[in-house]
Amino acid sequence: MDDPLLNLPTLQTPRLALRYFRVTDAARVQLLAGDFRVAQMTVAIPHPYPDGAAEAWIATHDNLWREQGVGTWAICRAPEGAEELVGCVSLITNRKHNRADFGYWIGVDYWNHGYCTEAAAAVMAFGFNTMKLARIGAVHLASNPASGRVMQKLGMTCEGTQRHYILHRGESSDVVNYGILPSDPRPASAR
Repeated sequence: MDDPLLNLPTLQTPRLALRYFRVTDAARVQLLAGDFRVAQMTVAIPHPYPDGAAEAWIATHDNLWREQGVGTWAICRAPEGAEELVGCVSLITNRKHNRADFGYWIGVDYWNHGYCTEAAAAVMAFGFNTMKLARIGAVHLASNPASGRVMQKLGMTCEGTQRHYILHRGESSDVVNYGILPSDPRPASAR
């Protein structure tokens, strides 16, 4: 059996398979993440999404996991054994401080189905139960309260707003910080 800390493990939920990205996912990544409605809710996704960017991004995943503990999972609906890529969830580990932050995006056609919460809960459980992290944090743009609702559903605590913290699409933007400890109460789905 593979060591989950050497090779990014596949995580299963009732409706989803979270797996490593394949180069064959690149066109779908560009389609989903390239939608301006997705890109405008994130800090890192470019718009327009350039040709070749998804392939280059996917090519970094293996080394990032092995060398820095940055896990990036493809969120796939898994009805009846088929896979349909719907988004991404990442866990960015800070090994020195035994903590991590996570981020995510979901394609517009899959918004409001609970996929983001379900995927993030699986990654959070992996972070606490397998990696033995002392803390997991996340931030969202203040202009994206839906992302904050995901964090709240996971049992995360709002720890404050950093005003004009980043430049986003050329404007100063606020970010809202959330965090959770392994000892904090969490819904059963996030354990």
